[in-house]
Amino acid sequence: MTEFKNIVVTGGAGFIGSNFVHYVYNNHPDVHITVLDKLTYAGNRANIDMILGERVELVVGDIADPEIVDQVASKADAIVHYAAESHNDNSLKSQDEFIHTNFIGTYTLIQAARKYDLRFHHVSTDEVYGDLPYREDLPGHGEGEGEKFTDKTPYNPSSPYSSTKAASDLIVRAWVRSFGLKATISNCSNNYGPYQHIEKFIPRQITNILSGIKPKLYGDGKNVRDWIHTEDHSSGVWTILTKGRMGETYLIGADGERSNKEVLEEILTEMGQAPDAYDRVTDRAGHDLRYAIDNTKLCTELGWEPKHTDFESGLKATIDWYTENQDWWKADKAAVEAKYAESQQVL
Repeated sequence: MTEFKNIVVTGGAGFIGSNFVHYVYNNHPDVHITVLDKLTYAGNRANIDMILGERVELVVGDIADPEIVDQVASKADAIVHYAAESHNDNSLKSQDEFIHTNFIGTYTLIQAARKYDLRFHHVSTDEVYGDLPYREDLPGHGEGEGEKFTDKTPYNPSSPYSSTKAASDLIVRAWVRSFGLKATISNCSNNYGPYQHIEKFIPRQITNILSGIKPKLYGDGKNVRDWIHTEDHSSGVWTILTKGRMGETYLIGADGERSNKEVLEEILTEMGQAPDAYDRVTDRAGHDLRYAIDNTKLCTELGWEPKHTDFESGLKATIDWYTENQDWWKADKAAVEAKYAESQQVL
């Protein structure tokens, strides 16, 4: 196992990145963390404010800015790259930010990693693989197992977001082969947990109910996602960073397949509402049917396993967090719902 003493975490003030920063801070007290974050709408200083200090510093800047990237890379021994424009709906309206951050930003980072001979871990998404067929016999719909993504699954992205993430994966792979970049890639399924922006599916439903707004469900709600608690994602990334083989891709998942309809009904029930107390709205363009992760390689090769395998208890804890931290999200709620109202028509 390789330990690192000074790591840069890009996007470390965002949802998944900040949870990783907390994970490293709590579990590896000898590691210094530099968070590089542009603090756009999805990055929030409040996510890490309580741990900023001697061991955690925040550098506000753009990962596509070579000068800032060089500044932080020159003092590091590893870069963990979370920063990304990641919302599918936003990518359908404007693509420039996705090209800039997801592609140009990744290129800028790997050039710096190459210059200083740093360990580089690239955090990606299962959405680069497109979608899988929906099957009625999936877990949660009956008995049986369906096809899952592996690191050998061909790329087939469906949106500007997933296509720019696929592009960033491919340049990392090419830099490993052409220039010996010391890099690994992880593709993870849908995360849930604290600090997730309220434009995302689970926190949007929770905060709608808390705000007295009727929750919204795209189409028939049969789209299946493979949910993983963000703490399990964090432990998976750390395992790959310290144990992974260079040039390899590892998929991080926790066998948490559920349809959007099922998740929304679980949220409503847990929050004391009727399970059908929601509106159906027009479906999103290019909405992938199903994601599912095969985590066998990560588990067998590197000895990782998820801890938060009880989705119901994880979801309840997430509901409790948003209920107890309303000051964290209330100021943004009206603007988020107004933006959705522009494109979502109740069916």
